Amino acid sequence: MTTAPGQLIWEIVKKTNCFLVKEFGNGSAGVKFSKEPNNLFNVHSYKYSGLANKKTVTIQPGKDQFVLFATTKTKKQNKPARLLNKSLMKKEFSRMAKAVSNQVADNYYRPDLKKAALARLSVVNRSLKVAKSGVKKRNRQDA
Repeated sequence: MTTAPGQLIWEIVKKTNCFLVKEFGNGSAGVKFSKEPNNLFNVHSYKYSGLANKKTVTIQPGKDQFVLFATTKTKKQNKPARLLNKSLMKKEFSRMAKAVSNQVADNYYRPDLKKAALARLSVVNRSLKVAKSGVKKRNRQDA
């Protein structure tokens, strides 16, 4: 079974698809977002599209304060159950950033997504941090 090229798929789905979310901004300037899987920035464009590209990168929050990092296998496009290479990252941020950088850019997987992947990792890691609970210190000026 052969698959269609990414540009053809993008031309078919760029106007209408079930993942498209249109937000109206100032005046007639509308912003288009996408809820599709494997889209790093949730922006409706060919570069970040998880539907049109064979090689995609996904960074999501996982269970128990872990970060889920997944890349697609290019030779398993017609087997959706085996499509993703998933790995849970539970290290400190600098080591996770180095691992993401190595996987995305240094292995020539998708070097154009390196900045986007690191930005997404930063946001996901920040969202997983738990605020310290307990008694807050009072300000001396309030007393």
